[in-house]
Formats: sequence, C-alpha cells, structure tokens
Amino acid sequence: MVNFFLYRVFIVNSFVAVFICSFLPNTVFSQDTTKLIKSDTILIQKEKPHSPSKAALMSTFVPGLGQAYNKKYWKIPIIYGAIGTSIFFAISNNSDYSDFKDALKARVDNDPNTVDKYEGIMSVQNLESNLNFHQRNRDLSVILAGVFYALNIIDATVDAHLFTFPKNDNLSFDVRPSFQVTHNNQVINGISLSLRF
Repeated sequence: MVNFFLYRVFIVNSFVAVFICSFLPNTVFSQDTTKLIKSDTILIQKEKPHSPSKAALMSTFVPGLGQAYNKKYWKIPIIYGAIGTSIFFAISNNSDYSDFKDALKARVDNDPNTVDKYEGIMSVQNLESNLNFHQRNRDLSVILAGVFYALNIIDATVDAHLFTFPKNDNLSFDVRPSFQVTHNNQVINGISLSLRF
C-alpha cells in the first residue's frame, strides 16, 4: 500500500516537472521587449512623450494626480495638506461668522424676546468686530485654497515640461568674487558667474 502511494506521488511529480519544463523556455524569454528584424537590426520601441497638458488636466480634475503622473509622489501630501488646511479654516471661520451674524441680528432687531448667546458678554461693537474678523479670515482662507489649487496645476505643468531635462552632476552654477587689474594698475572688484553644463 505504501509503495503504491509512493508510486502515485512519483508519477504526479514527474508530470508536474515535465509540464513546468515544457513551458519554462516561453516564460524565460517573455520579458524581452526588443525584436530582431534582421540579424543586424534591432527594433527599439520609443517612449511616449511626457505631456505637460495631460499633467495639467490631471491636476485640474484631481489635485495631486499630475504630480503622480510626473512621478513626484512626495508632493501629493503637501498639496492636500495646503488645500485641506485652507478649506478647514474657511469652514471654521464661516461657522463663527454665522454665529456672530445671528447674534448681531438678534441684538439689533429691537425685540426684547430674542436673546443671543453673547448677551452680557459682548457689546454690539464687539459683535461687529468679530463678524468682520471672521468674514475676512474666511475669505482669505478661500482665496488661499484657490491659490494652492492653482499652484498645484502650475507645478504639475512645469514639472512635466522639465521631465526629460537632463539631470547630471555636471550641471552647476558657481558665484565667486572677481578681482581684475586695469591697464593703469587699478583693482576692480566684481562677481564672477559661471554656468557649467
């Protein structure tokens, strides 16, 4: 009985080994992307160009998607942090603005039955001051969210334009002091700028 079981295991393992070996050459060479046309010619597949307009559209519809397209993943949390913080403060200031606006309306309606929650704590001038303060901060937060959104689109577009820019160590910009002697032995001080690429 044990011999029959070992015989079956051996047969199954043999079939598995033959199956794997028969398909192994196809899987080993399946990663090769170049094709030989003739013995001396190799077909090279061109990369698709990196499109700045595609990056801009992607960042327009979903902030940070253009940065992902440009493979600058570290910028995505910064974008969402800046836009999210601005929107948070806009909502918070809008809530406070609404509270002070309702309190001011209740205070100046000349109806003794309406009482606001700041009765006895703040004067009408304080309510107006707080109302203007929160309105200004709400508007500023909305403007900042719009600026961060626009910067997100601009950054994606510029980064896509510079995606294929050569990145090597030979590119440098050097600023040094410069001293020159004129023909009548006077020293002229200056700055020397050198760009190496």
